[in-house]
Amino acid sequence: MLSSLSGLRSWRKKTGASDRTQSFSLLYDTIRWEEKAIVGAAEKRGLRANLVDSKVLSIDVVSRKRPLDDAVVLQRCVSYFRNVHSTAALEAAGHRLVNSFACAWVCGNKLFGTLELVKHKVPTPRTVLSMSEDSALRSAEQIGYPVVVKPVVGSWGRLSALLKDNDAARAVIEDREHMFPLYQIYYLQEFVKRPPRDIRSFVIGEKTVAAIYRYSGESEWRTNTARGGRAEACKITPELDELSLRAAEAVGGEIVGVDLMEGQDGLLVHEVNNTTEFKNTVPATGVDIPGLIIDYLISVQKR
Repeated sequence: MLSSLSGLRSWRKKTGASDRTQSFSLLYDTIRWEEKAIVGAAEKRGLRANLVDSKVLSIDVVSRKRPLDDAVVLQRCVSYFRNVHSTAALEAAGHRLVNSFACAWVCGNKLFGTLELVKHKVPTPRTVLSMSEDSALRSAEQIGYPVVVKPVVGSWGRLSALLKDNDAARAVIEDREHMFPLYQIYYLQEFVKRPPRDIRSFVIGEKTVAAIYRYSGESEWRTNTARGGRAEACKITPELDELSLRAAEAVGGEIVGVDLMEGQDGLLVHEVNNTTEFKNTVPATGVDIPGLIIDYLISVQKR
């Protein structure tokens, strides 16, 4: 994996990538398969991706002078904190960010995302917020075990725990009382009775372009492919299409991944991701997601 701007420049030279007059900026903090694929798709369409490492970027927030040459910026920072703060500053300087600060702010925090889904009447699992150990334990009892506790900020299922009973809940929550204060905001959610999989759909613009099932790995209740989950193509049904588009609209997302579960009464949306990965989706579905992202950015530039 390339992890620096110089590394990606070398990659561009090897693949014969050339300079173009029409361009956009791609803001990153880690170069993953997705960023390389986006750059390659841009080159195929005669559009240059100017790579900007957020870790070396300086933004004068008082002068509000544009720090980048390109008006349009594709936000691809993995870090929530780099993502949301750089997006806010660049938007204030007059850049057009995809996705926007409003979307990054909501999607990067599970509580804020849930509040928007509920506000827009998008079905989502029962969720309770608590801010102390005693309150969290009472909330878990109120929801009914098993219960899932998640950090409000985090990805790839890290620090999410399945609490099967009061003893397990007490052990996990007591431990988090000694962690950074962010982890003392207890986001508790019902454990949805579902098949051993969930669904990740991808919305670009106003279209659901692809979807996969994500199957749990061995001895793992979380379905994240980063944790060994398996990806398989999922048919985009009318229900899946409608809910994906409604969820994207609820968070103000232009290019997002929508996570859904098959509940007993239909699909539930449990999260929307604003800087989503698609490394496993492209081979599973055959959909050219990087190319569709570039097509969307071209349409944005024409507006």
